[in-house]
Amino acid sequence: MEVPDLGHGITGSLSPREGMVKNVSLESLQLCERDGKTEDSGVVGMELPVPVNIQISNITCDSFKICWDTDAHTKDKITHYFIDLNKKETKSSNKFKHKDVPTKLVAKAVPLPMTVRGHWFLSPRTEYTVAVQTACKQSDGDYAVSEWSDIIEFCTADYSTVHLNQLLQKAEVIAGRMLPFTVFYRNQNQEYFEHCRAVQGGRMLPSVKDNSGSHGSPLSGKLEGIFFSCNTEFNTGRPAQDSPYGRVRFQVPAETLFSADTRLYFGDFYCMYTAYHYVILVLAPRASPGDVYCSERLPELDATSNRFLTRVVGEDGRVEFRHAQDVILELIYTEPVQLSLGTIGQISGHQLMSLSTVNAKKDPSCKVCNISVGR
Repeated sequence: MEVPDLGHGITGSLSPREGMVKNVSLESLQLCERDGKTEDSGVVGMELPVPVNIQISNITCDSFKICWDTDAHTKDKITHYFIDLNKKETKSSNKFKHKDVPTKLVAKAVPLPMTVRGHWFLSPRTEYTVAVQTACKQSDGDYAVSEWSDIIEFCTADYSTVHLNQLLQKAEVIAGRMLPFTVFYRNQNQEYFEHCRAVQGGRMLPSVKDNSGSHGSPLSGKLEGIFFSCNTEFNTGRPAQDSPYGRVRFQVPAETLFSADTRLYFGDFYCMYTAYHYVILVLAPRASPGDVYCSERLPELDATSNRFLTRVVGEDGRVEFRHAQDVILELIYTEPVQLSLGTIGQISGHQLMSLSTVNAKKDPSCKVCNISVGR
């Protein structure tokens, strides 16, 4: 929370995320029960205004502004605000909450609106509830408090391009050297391709991206596209013969999807409790709906010079494609693809379901692929 003079340090047992709250005093983190009064306040007859008409604005993935109506006649009595912030509970909510992570913060009464940032380790794209008390600190250190306000609900935002650029920089560190490739490929079961032929006019159609990867990704549940791979085996230079998605593979020349008129965007960087790290890139034909969506939300990469996927025209006019060796690339192509543009055949390897990234959750403890604003 961006408020003045919240204290001079924390003593005692701290959570593993100690560094994020090191400037907040124990006094500032005083917890209070949701009954409209603090324990042993020792204050009688002090009437303080209950905050009304609470408004939440300027919501980001890890901050928001809060304000409410104030009574000019009692304004001078208020020395502090108590703000109670909690994740909105659902049937699938994780009920565990570390004992050192506060849900209520005592902040000095500063002019409204007031920015709340970081002290509750706000996560992106997460529903929260918030309620407020006004308070007056007494000479003995106790507080007189108002009743709690009505509970307000809101949802934090996706990662901004600033946060995605932080992920991009982390991904660039481990991308490794670039290896040549010639085709994009997509594995599915036989029924998928039969459906494409019989129902979709011989085309693979874009679908909404699932919830795999970073929780704050602006792609999940929003961008429509078709997933492709391009990684090759180091010893053969060809696509791997194992796949978690099916034994039938569609292959298409790289130039077909990654032409001079295709824009390339960085989408995400994550891992799934394994040593492997994944980078999501978006290939969007210029001026397509996918291009418009990504241009407003994702960092664009130079197609001829980046650490993940390149398209370079040589002096002889030949086009060469390269991919990063040390990350697994997941490519989202944002337009329909005709099956007639490529070939379909069986792979000789296994269908390794354990490698599937469908709705895969990012490891929140990984130091390589996490940034400080959330999972």
